[in-house]
Amino acid sequence: MRINVKFFATLREIVGEWNVELSLPEGTTVDEVLRGLTKQYGERFRNYVYDKKGVIHDYLIFLINGESIYAAKGFETILKEGDSLIILPPIGGG
Repeated sequence: MRINVKFFATLREIVGEWNVELSLPEGTTVDEVLRGLTKQYGERFRNYVYDKKGVIHDYLIFLINGESIYAAKGFETILKEGDSLIILPPIGGG
């Protein structure tokens, strides 16, 4: 199956693109995609997404087709053909 991953702000700089298309086996989860992206983009990507204990930073926002992954099964959500995974940085305000 094929999915798109969209990156914003610092992650776009780390990856060097705003959008990548991935070819993945059926049944791939969001967590597995993040692990694969970490292998592909290296330490700078890992440090931005994961803390020192390997836990995903809770300030990042993950959406599948515009809906929070928490509306499904979080990082264990299984992706489907044509899905768009969006990783958003923290949003500041005041």
